[in-house]
This record gives sequence, structure tokens and C-alpha cells, in this order.
Amino acid sequence: MLQIATDKIAHVIIRARDYDSGVNAWAHQGSRRQHGTRTELHDFIDSMNDDEQASLVAVMWIGRDSFEPEELAEAIATARAERTTPTADYLMGEPRLADLLEAGLEALGISPEDAEDALQKPV
Repeated sequence: MLQIATDKIAHVIIRARDYDSGVNAWAHQGSRRQHGTRTELHDFIDSMNDDEQASLVAVMWIGRDSFEPEELAEAIATARAERTTPTADYLMGEPRLADLLEAGLEALGISPEDAEDALQKPV
């Protein structure tokens, strides 16, 4: 069972897409927008507790096909046991983070679009 709310994963997906598009569009201009998005994403992941971070890594691994959806508990345990760098650094080093998180959620039977849409609805 995931130990992170899907809205938190959706937030990471949205920010990872923003960061990735900023890297591609602004890399040669030293954009403050890109730096701000990177900092926000990094801080958001850092603010998660250990269970949430391990679940986030597990979802990414499932999206990368390193684990099957049925192996979620094993993936979470492995994420906890094999952590050698800060989780935010590890995840942000993955160039396809948003895509892999979406694929992981889908494999687990969770609609990433629904989670993202719920976050982006005006209040």
C-alpha cells in the first residue's frame, strides 16, 4: 500500500514537468524560473517523511519496470534499505521523472490525470 497521498505524487509530476521544460527551454539563459521550480520541487520532496519518500521512489521504479505493481511493498522496502543519497537528489537526477511517476501510478491502477486535474482545479 502506498504511504503517500496521490495528490503529492501529482504535485511532483507537475513540478517535474515544469522543471524539465524549463531546463530544455531556458538552459542557455540561466533562467530564474527554472531555478525556482527546481528549488521548489527539491524542497517539496525533502519535506516528505521517510515513508512518503520511499513510496515515491517505489512508484518511479514501478514506472521504470524495475518492479512489478504486485511488488509495491518490496519496492518500498528496497527504497528504504538502499537509500544512499537524499531522495530529492536521486529523483531529480532522473530525466524522465514525470513520465515514470505517471507510468507507475497507471500500473498501480491510479489515474495520474485525475490526480493532476484535482490539483489544478481553481478553488
